[in-house]
Amino acid sequence: MAKHDRRKKSGQPPSSQPVTIQVPLPVLGVINGVREAFHSLCIATGLQVLEAMMEADREALCGAKGRHQVERPAWRGGSVDSQVTLGGRQVEVPRLRVRSAEGEVPLASFQWAASTDPLDEHTLAAVAAGVSTRRYAGTLDPVPAEVNERATSSSAVSRRFVALSTKRLHAFLSRALGELDLRVVCIDGKVFRDHCMVIALGFDTQGRKHVLGLREGATETAAVTTGLLSDLVTRGLPTDRTLLFVVDGAAGLRRAITDVFGSRGVVQRCQVHKCRNVLGHLPERLHASVRKALRDAWDLDSADRATRVLKRLAGSLERDHPGAAASIREGLEETLTVQRLGLTGALQRTLRTTNIIENLNGSVERYTRNVKRWRGGQMIQRWVASALVEAEPRFRRVRGYRDLQYLVGALDALAPPDDVVAEVA
Repeated sequence: MAKHDRRKKSGQPPSSQPVTIQVPLPVLGVINGVREAFHSLCIATGLQVLEAMMEADREALCGAKGRHQVERPAWRGGSVDSQVTLGGRQVEVPRLRVRSAEGEVPLASFQWAASTDPLDEHTLAAVAAGVSTRRYAGTLDPVPAEVNERATSSSAVSRRFVALSTKRLHAFLSRALGELDLRVVCIDGKVFRDHCMVIALGFDTQGRKHVLGLREGATETAAVTTGLLSDLVTRGLPTDRTLLFVVDGAAGLRRAITDVFGSRGVVQRCQVHKCRNVLGHLPERLHASVRKALRDAWDLDSADRATRVLKRLAGSLERDHPGAAASIREGLEETLTVQRLGLTGALQRTLRTTNIIENLNGSVERYTRNVKRWRGGQMIQRWVASALVEAEPRFRRVRGYRDLQYLVGALDALAPPDDVVAEVA
């Protein structure tokens, strides 16, 4: 019995036309090093594709080669060595030229390939990942020996990063703040050798964090902080509403907030810094017990009860450790601002310390870890601004942000509508 093929056949028979792809394949290179040869093959093929694209653009402007066209708008002008961006570097290629009566006509394909945006992005990403300028070239895949590469030396990468970080700094310091519904500002300083970078971080009513600005100085003085706050006001930080400022307790910060915002600036002193200051006046044997007493007082929901507990603690330390007692009493009310505003839970724990900006300072430290020598405040500003720009997209909402509505209501109830804000210098 004859057997029949019951398999379903395709509606269209397979094509019998062979498909040929012509590419230069370095056979010996494949044998000696598959990975390197394949990468070289991809680069060589890509450059050939770019040359074909340029030739297509030139043919569209000048017509087919060797065919005379009376009304052609442009004519061929040979080629010239130029650079295109390729994998974090620039490589030399012959750029086809087209001329017209008005001058040279740019080819769209070459302009696309020569754009430095991918090179700039690769440089910033490498620095953010911790790659030093000296090791930048070593992170790139090798190119064939016959391809001349540029923009990978330590000096070239350094110059490029200086230009990019300077641009970032100027854009960062000029960002408008008027559209942000800010109600909380956290301020802290980060020390770099002889310089101190004062950073301001703000929270809007939806709990989103925004880096507001930075200022360079020797320490967190009133002049430096006043300059920072005045700049923020100029850029749109509101002065017609009460803001909560979370600071570490430096006298210069407190004075600057009063000078710029008057009674519209409500201060919460960082309880972690206050605890550290108090323990600095005590022997180590008392650290655990006093630290627990301070934390128990600050964990109370009632600001009045916490005040009484802290005053009793200060009284118990008065005779043997008057310095610790004075430290507890100094700024005592401002360490309890969030309790006095009626905040509880996660939002209270978030706003009673500067830990949230300390985490940001940690991001700055990681970003700048490869810098071994700081050459002045301008360099520090550029690096810190770049670190802040890199960190900002990874921000999460403030813990307890759903309770921010209660904070807004409490702040609005503090100052009368006709309160006069101090004039910004």
